[in-house]
Amino acid sequence: MRLSSRFWLAALFAVILAGCGFHLRGATSGNLPYKTMYIALPDTADVRIWLERYISAAGSTEILDDDRQKEAEAIFQQLGDNRQQTILSVNSQGRIREYRLQLNYRFQVVNQKGQVLVPPNEIALSRDMTSDDSNVLAKDLEAALLWRDMNNDLVNQIMRRLSIIKPKNPDLEEDD
Repeated sequence: MRLSSRFWLAALFAVILAGCGFHLRGATSGNLPYKTMYIALPDTADVRIWLERYISAAGSTEILDDDRQKEAEAIFQQLGDNRQQTILSVNSQGRIREYRLQLNYRFQVVNQKGQVLVPPNEIALSRDMTSDDSNVLAKDLEAALLWRDMNNDLVNQIMRRLSIIKPKNPDLEEDD
């Protein structure tokens, strides 16, 4: 009888969780409302490479290259990419104990006429890391891994915002 009540309690919890609209974070990311998109970034830019991977994996939007950019329904534009490393704290000898890695990224999506489909968005990320004078190489590798993790998090947030934000229809709005 005791096992049966646990089973029913677990089943009730599963039904409530399924009924509330809960989805895993990656389950619906990438379903963009555009058929074709051009990413206005250099081919070697990390953000472009990761965005292309995520959008291609979703399969609903075709990424156009430079030759076909005039056919794009939406154009992803980077407005700003500011990365900095600042000193967070020092010890009693004046040596650095902690750093803060900060990434501020701004973007928007426009159509071929230059009309804004997705207004400018800003994403701010930061990570803290300790410093150790005896392990400089290891700390440099740790910083590189943190920057890569921040890039991955940045692209995840961009994809979520692009899939959630409903683009404005600039044709319905009056021209200023």
